[in-house]
Amino acid sequence: MELRYGLNPQQGGAHAEPVIPGEWPLRVLNGAPSYLNLLDALSGWRLVREAAEALGRPVAASFKHVSPAGAALAGPVDGPTAQFYGFDPAQGIASPLASAYVRARDADPRSSHGDFAALSHPVDAELAELLARVVCDGVIAPGYEPGTVGALSAKKRGRFLVLVADPAYVPPRLEERELYGLRLTQARDEVPLTADLLGDVVCGQEPLPPSAAEDLLLGLAVVRHARSTAVCYVRGGVTLGIGAGQPSRVDGTRLAGAKAATWWLRRHPALQAMEFAPEVRRQERADWQVRRAEGDLTPDEHLRLAASLAAPMPELPDEERRAWSALLSGVSFASDGALLFRDNVDHAARHGVRWIAEPGASLRSGDVAAACAEHGITLIRTGLRLFQH
Repeated sequence: MELRYGLNPQQGGAHAEPVIPGEWPLRVLNGAPSYLNLLDALSGWRLVREAAEALGRPVAASFKHVSPAGAALAGPVDGPTAQFYGFDPAQGIASPLASAYVRARDADPRSSHGDFAALSHPVDAELAELLARVVCDGVIAPGYEPGTVGALSAKKRGRFLVLVADPAYVPPRLEERELYGLRLTQARDEVPLTADLLGDVVCGQEPLPPSAAEDLLLGLAVVRHARSTAVCYVRGGVTLGIGAGQPSRVDGTRLAGAKAATWWLRRHPALQAMEFAPEVRRQERADWQVRRAEGDLTPDEHLRLAASLAAPMPELPDEERRAWSALLSGVSFASDGALLFRDNVDHAARHGVRWIAEPGASLRSGDVAAACAEHGITLIRTGLRLFQH
């Protein structure tokens, strides 16, 4: 398969071919993929496929630059979010898969701008209609209901990427990559994500509530397919914040925690009441809502946001912001590697975390457990590292 270009436009000669001749994990139904498109598509497909197998529900992921911006299980979508994405709040979203993608995309709508959508189940008409009206570069799914491929192919002047994954495809046991003239080989990580991984409760609540176990498994699937060192905050089957690719794990914990705080603040009535001028596009509205939640607008942003509004901006005093943030609770936290210091726990506790799953076996595991006990957090040791580089 000839690709448009490599990671950058100046990198020509890009192509893809199956490791086993004739055995392709996907097919192109529309568009011409780039090197990065395929990385996002295959990474996203592996995540949603694994999560759906582990949890038995439709899963969606919004991928950007080979890491998930958001991931979610099918589930309830609140009225304001449904309306924001063009659905009738009274009727809601009929398609479970469409609900999963709305929830995944809304987890971090700024990062999901121009994403690659990955779906665990065949795309239906309701989801195809949604994909057609958001800023998205392509989609991968195991199938498409009649008429949906044609509808999606018209997006982006016919350049929208539509890929179909083969759910029966089994990759080779060995993985290879080349870097600077050196070929590296390793066995593929085939350890399944199951509830058995959550059996070693070091401190806290036992047995786990089913909702917490579900969130932790989703979190483990997400960090397995994000750039290490990866952590993930999950609540109600939705990733609230993902931190990936940071040399320091605590930096990833803080970054993901800030995203979780932003997700929660976007639900504040003052932010929901922001009334935009009709000409302001949906993505711009999402970006402004995120910036207002983050609370550090520059002077120029203050002016531009005011110009985008059809009515004065509702007040959100710092005291009320702090009080609202303190209401966030019932959050699960998953880490792809061991928590080396208690600082990860201290930062996670600020964002309503009540359950943590991590591999354990660090030199300071006792300090980590003590911190969890102090904060009333249940700590689970999975014994499974999930690095992805």
